[in-house]
Amino acid sequence: MKSPSELKAEILRLTREYSVAAHRANLPGYENAAGTPEFLPGTTPVRYAGRVFTADEVEAAISSTLDFWLTLGPEGDEFERELAGFLGVKRSILVNSGSSANLLAFSALTSHKLGERQIRPGDEVITCAAGFPTTVAPIVQNGAVPVFLDSDPNTLNARLDLLEEAFVPGKSKAVMMAHTLGNPFDLDVITAFCEKHGLWLIEDNCDALGSLYFSARQPGLAPRPTGTFGDLSTQSFYPPHHLTLGEGGAVNVIRDMKFKVLVESFRDWGRDCWCASGHENTCKKRFGWQLGELPEGYDHKYIYSHLGYNLKPLDIQAAIGRAQLKKLGAFGEARRRNWHHLRSGLDPLTEFFDFQLPTHARDWSNAGFVWDPAGPKSQPSWFGFMLRTRPGGPFTRTELARWLESKNIGTRMLFGGNLFRQPAFVELRRARPDALRAVGNLSGADEIMNTALFIGVYPGLTTAMIDYMIDTITQFARSK
Repeated sequence: MKSPSELKAEILRLTREYSVAAHRANLPGYENAAGTPEFLPGTTPVRYAGRVFTADEVEAAISSTLDFWLTLGPEGDEFERELAGFLGVKRSILVNSGSSANLLAFSALTSHKLGERQIRPGDEVITCAAGFPTTVAPIVQNGAVPVFLDSDPNTLNARLDLLEEAFVPGKSKAVMMAHTLGNPFDLDVITAFCEKHGLWLIEDNCDALGSLYFSARQPGLAPRPTGTFGDLSTQSFYPPHHLTLGEGGAVNVIRDMKFKVLVESFRDWGRDCWCASGHENTCKKRFGWQLGELPEGYDHKYIYSHLGYNLKPLDIQAAIGRAQLKKLGAFGEARRRNWHHLRSGLDPLTEFFDFQLPTHARDWSNAGFVWDPAGPKSQPSWFGFMLRTRPGGPFTRTELARWLESKNIGTRMLFGGNLFRQPAFVELRRARPDALRAVGNLSGADEIMNTALFIGVYPGLTTAMIDYMIDTITQFARSK
């Protein structure tokens, strides 16, 4: 009879064999692996994003399942360590989604343990008008007031010339915004602004894992990944993102380890105890605390300093993430390569479209982006390729989207568009006019809402798929 280790080895061997046979459509598009399904234009879906994996991830998931730890454990510990090492931050804390990561990062700033810098109900947080709702929702959910900056249609990020106008002494407490579609926002301006006014900074890095920023505030230093400039940052590992755990996310503690205890407390029911699952009495005084109005000696494992949640992922997901993380560099290069392929192929259509530029880039040519030699630069790990139809042009964004969908090419708008116009925020303004405010007339966010859509650049795309997108968009534009 075979031993458990022999049986496991056999199961994993068969797992890899099964994955090679069953998941050929999910291989990286740049590998041109033998047996990859033939691309049939108009029939094979060209998705805007999707899962990209090999037998490595499937084997990792099955191996973890056979060990049957299930809840966050040894694989999670390793993934957190490896992700923090990749970014160069103090700590990464795994959670069950990127939206949960945003909720936890912001909730940490509401902790009474931060003293005078605690964000309280009615305090204001500066954010961006166009984007994904769960970048902003945690602000409202914690009773604070989001202050929407208008958006720059060229970069899709906030108009930072409006920062000082948005700031209110005594009320403004933080900045929380996303690196939109992987394009870093101007981190030099934002960090200087936050330092000047003593504000917290949360970087929503969910669309931008692997993007780099070259700071002019510290010339000569190596570029740093986005998600490493603020006090906290967040990641999403939903399938369309730069790596996937199926579901999942992370909060990154950039410098100050006091946030580790706060984020983990809010993640794990609001408890005061910092013992990991399966461990007890890490503080060596489990029955030696007196907190709140509890009796002295009350079990520290059941003392709650915050009104928290239960937002942990599974260890199986972390096992998948560890295999994905090894591919992140190649995935990022593929995203950049695919973006430039699309930009070059669609360049003859500038009479119909405006194209996105990285923050600080002055222009684009086939040789690459044009920069101010003395200024900061950015290197996006693109989440998508954005097209903006020109006002007064021969077709609308919606007509283009319908055409592409009819040709089996997936598209997305810029998530929620101008969030200020979304039903949830409209109803909030009606019920509580002081619950949010806007700076600027939001014309840039409206332009994005009305004219923009993006197509895929994810690593599962092949050259044939990208050429098909170029040909299909060209055919549509030239027919108008």
